[in-house]
Amino acid sequence: MPQPTDPNVLVGIGTSDDAGVYRLSDDVALVQSVDFFTPVIDDPFEFGRIAAANALSDIYAMGATPLTALNIAAFPMETLGAEVLAQILAGGADAAREAGVVIIGGHTIEDDEPKYGLAVTGTVHPEHIVTNAGAKPGDVLYLTKPIGTGVLASALKKDAIEVHAMAQAVASMCALNAGAARAMTTIGVNAATDVTGYGLLGHAQEMARASQVRLRITASHVPIFPRVLDLIAVGIMPGGTKNNAREHAAFTEFARGVPEAVRLVFSDAQTSGGLLISVSPEKADALRAALTENGALAAEIGEVETGSGIAVVE
Repeated sequence: MPQPTDPNVLVGIGTSDDAGVYRLSDDVALVQSVDFFTPVIDDPFEFGRIAAANALSDIYAMGATPLTALNIAAFPMETLGAEVLAQILAGGADAAREAGVVIIGGHTIEDDEPKYGLAVTGTVHPEHIVTNAGAKPGDVLYLTKPIGTGVLASALKKDAIEVHAMAQAVASMCALNAGAARAMTTIGVNAATDVTGYGLLGHAQEMARASQVRLRITASHVPIFPRVLDLIAVGIMPGGTKNNAREHAAFTEFARGVPEAVRLVFSDAQTSGGLLISVSPEKADALRAALTENGALAAEIGEVETGSGIAVVE
């Protein structure tokens, strides 16, 4: 795509960031993003809430406040019926209400496979934008949700786990990243991104490339949902995870002792994952406390170094 040349574009497509930012005035900038996908669970209400929470995360990752949203839906009305669509939209509306976001419209088309998400608009002060391009050597890395939702969703589709085994992951996917965003904007951090379909390593590499640094991740410190590694060991994972892993191999250096299943889960395609935050070491303890106070996980998973790419150690 052509790079935008308008000087009011403060964040465009050049750094693979979570949202675009356009300056309206010296004090206000618009933050915009869109995200939608096919169901990851069978419950239509929970799917709608997960899809909305996932879309809202792009705004939170920029340190912005989401304000309005538009529904985006593709739906097989004849086969699934209007009630299922109504439940999906109700789940999205529930997440939006919790976020203080007003859904002001949207668009639906007929499709053989259901899809749902939001186009979200928020605001941020132009001087307070959090991007994926500000990580500095010496920074500490935090992750605010466990990983492995892609593997669990794939296992559920293949009847390899029961629905109740997804409960913890579903609760995590339904949870907004609002608290984590509030913590990082209160403390002041150098960089952030949300962990979604490109996996932990993919989004970490986007941060490393945009910031021109190297991220060092300690494998044993990364939180992983229960049963995920066992499922990977028997070959259960989404195709997106396998594709990610092949691509991530080009920029990731694994220590010899990191198990194969762990390597794969680090490429797992996440849905509504947490925030990956880079913070200066003198603020690390304050950020950990603020994340905990705001109900978010505060897993310290590594640090930022000079160089390029990703190093994963035991």
